[in-house]
Amino acid sequence: MTEGRRERKKQRTRQALIEAAVELFEAKGFQDTTVAEIAEAADVSTRTFFLHFPTKEDVLLANAEWRLDLGVQAIAERKAGESVADVLRRAAQEMITDAWQTDLPDGLAALRARLIATVPALQAGLAQRLLVGQAVLIDAVHQSFSDQLPVIDAAALVGGVLGAINAAALVSLQRGDGPDDVRAAMSRALELALGTREIGSGLG
Repeated sequence: MTEGRRERKKQRTRQALIEAAVELFEAKGFQDTTVAEIAEAADVSTRTFFLHFPTKEDVLLANAEWRLDLGVQAIAERKAGESVADVLRRAAQEMITDAWQTDLPDGLAALRARLIATVPALQAGLAQRLLVGQAVLIDAVHQSFSDQLPVIDAAALVGGVLGAINAAALVSLQRGDGPDDVRAAMSRALELALGTREIGSGLG
């Protein structure tokens, strides 16, 4: 098997596990669903599940690491003359687009939003993972603009942007918006956080 075929098979298995988990979490609840049940529903072994996800909690953030890499890469590819706001906008839009292509259409984002609100045992773990990702982005921004941006300023800017996007996405998902509307809500929140859009403008 070539490397390309092997990688495609790996991605298909991973996606099958995500889809099985989403279906079971919806039907049985997160707490009552076991790793073995997810693996069986995806027609793989429990061992295969653990090759893709350390725990069933990690399924809820299945694409988070890849999405974080996209953001870091966008920051690292800062072009001459780009401002901090320009770089943050480009990085955030890369991450928003990835969510629109993955977590939003397959129901993972909506499920995650509901579970965070209703399963206290998950809240701390998911919040910790999100904070780790935020710290990585803060460091990337600070390193890219080390000659003009103190780390506290980098933290404030990244925290403001991510906080706005996550809050808007959560509210949009909880009211049942579709993928395109959630994407629009996140993009709008980004511009509000960057101060490039007037509050209340463009509302129907």
